[in-house]
Amino acid sequence: MIGQLYEEALRDGAAVEIEHADGARRPLPVRDWLALRPGDGGLLDRCGGPTLDVGSGPGRLTVALAGRGVPVLGIDVAPYAVALTVAAGGPALCRDVFGRVPGDGRWDTVLLADGNIGIGGDPVALLRRVLALAAPGGRVLVEVDPPGGGARTVPMRLRSLRSVGEWFTWAHVPVDAVAGLAAGCAATVTEMWEEAGRWFVALRS
Repeated sequence: MIGQLYEEALRDGAAVEIEHADGARRPLPVRDWLALRPGDGGLLDRCGGPTLDVGSGPGRLTVALAGRGVPVLGIDVAPYAVALTVAAGGPALCRDVFGRVPGDGRWDTVLLADGNIGIGGDPVALLRRVLALAAPGGRVLVEVDPPGGGARTVPMRLRSLRSVGEWFTWAHVPVDAVAGLAAGCAATVTEMWEEAGRWFVALRS
């Protein structure tokens, strides 16, 4: 149901919301994922060599990197999102980051943009996985939350006027909590930056 509602929002422009356990709701920010937005430039400029875009969605970053001549692959669990990426000229596959991924251990850069550090609800497990996908000396570029508070995992679900999804967990990691998580993955934070109100870090193992 998570994927179904996500694809419904992408395909039909349906009003899909993220609902938290306390009943609070906010719109699923689909429009942010459809075209380049402020803050993307610095992220794209740091992608050197073959780049894996994890949770690439409809592919705005994958397509932009391909347009720059950067070897890139987007992966996403939603087939319709992958189809949108391919239609826009970006190479993409329907893959789970914890499953079989092409180029395992050979990517110069791995992207976790748009808060995708939250995937699976366990940021340490996810960081270990994406660091393993990177080549020796490669780096992982991660978009994180603004400073303040510690990393936390919360239950949430998607809902529209017609249907309600199942609960799943998502992690939120503020920029000032990343160093502690990185240490648990035998990784080092090599850079932090803020652009257009968005926060990013670069990690190396």
